[in-house]
Amino acid sequence: MSQMLRKDADRIISASLKAVLPDEAVQRALRAYQPRGGRTLLVAAGKAAWQMAAAAVNTLGHVDGGVVVTKYGHVRGEIPGVVCCEGGHPVPDEGSFAGTQKALDLVQGLTEQDTVLFLLSGGGSALFEKPLIPGEELQDITRQLLACGADIVEMNTIRKRLSAVKGGRFAELCAPAQVFSIVLSDILGDPLDMIASGPAYPDSSTCAQAQAIVEKYGLDLSPAAQELLRRETPKSLSNVTTQITGSVRELCAAAAEECRAMGYEAVILTDQLCCEAREAGSFLASILRTHAGNGRPVAFLAGGETVVHLTGKGLGGRNQELALAAAPGIAGLENAAVFSVGSDGTDGPTDAAGGYVDGDTLTALKAAGLDVFDVLQNNDAYHALKAVDGLIVTGPTGTNVNDVAVALAALNLSDNSIFS
Repeated sequence: MSQMLRKDADRIISASLKAVLPDEAVQRALRAYQPRGGRTLLVAAGKAAWQMAAAAVNTLGHVDGGVVVTKYGHVRGEIPGVVCCEGGHPVPDEGSFAGTQKALDLVQGLTEQDTVLFLLSGGGSALFEKPLIPGEELQDITRQLLACGADIVEMNTIRKRLSAVKGGRFAELCAPAQVFSIVLSDILGDPLDMIASGPAYPDSSTCAQAQAIVEKYGLDLSPAAQELLRRETPKSLSNVTTQITGSVRELCAAAAEECRAMGYEAVILTDQLCCEAREAGSFLASILRTHAGNGRPVAFLAGGETVVHLTGKGLGGRNQELALAAAPGIAGLENAAVFSVGSDGTDGPTDAAGGYVDGDTLTALKAAGLDVFDVLQNNDAYHALKAVDGLIVTGPTGTNVNDVAVALAALNLSDNSIFS
């Protein structure tokens, strides 16, 4: 492994994640908040929920009650006046259901003078949930959607119809109180009705679209679930004000800025990446094969959210799979590396945020008796990367604005002057 390139990758990751923490964004959004004279209650859901809630309470000074529902391991301490709960992601579990029920209990019996400060981030589709079907069935449908390679919009089009809180229904349950919603986007194009399945935003999707998704992927649904897909979701809400803050575009810009500070020419290829993870990795590797010998350090960046079509029973995530898929393409290049990281610090059901490979990785994998094609077929990028020190581990970051992948072409390792 190139220690210099790995050090560069770690520095880029650290700087870009720090730049997109939601604290300042929440503070800015709250400048538009006008209390109505009644109570202010806080509900935060998603993988960035704790960080957003802590920032909001710090800004406002206090709230009259609150509930945070976030992923296991993401609560970092107590927040005055707020009950912090943890649940399952990407598949909802009893912790998700119990935390959501606490939030629903909090917003019962409100008046027009009350306000619900609703802080929403990616991951909320699994974490903020009261299912209209048995929990076990919802978990099975979620696993089907994850395995078939459905994108996040397709997944949420289905999930919001199976829920008592998604697709604008949470806002309806808060009425007649006003809902002041601050949304941290983790979906390309920032569609407010799809981020965490839009609990407080009118739904633009239709029953016909939901049915088309079922047919496209051959989903196995019970008659009760099929009936729910035929019920329309709220198409208008009169008690919601929404502020959107943070996006993958900011993540890419922050990563590019750090690359330039380190002497790389930074090129943002896209902040709309949406394809199979392994295809994205192979594509980034092909770019490096073209540019790695040009005698100048350059960084190619791609932000977005890839998908993984499960064909095996291994362990990994889309960022790890992207990185591993790049390894054959840059094999033997001494000055090239590809890494990809999820901004929330958790990639798939693992403790890693993503993966790193360079020109030495393929040789190291072969020495460990691992074949990249076989590993990818089994979706076991985690164990393969772990065997060659290719995992990126950040821990929970407190934010969630998609992923960023970077292809680095440095100067030859014999010429380190630009990095000194």
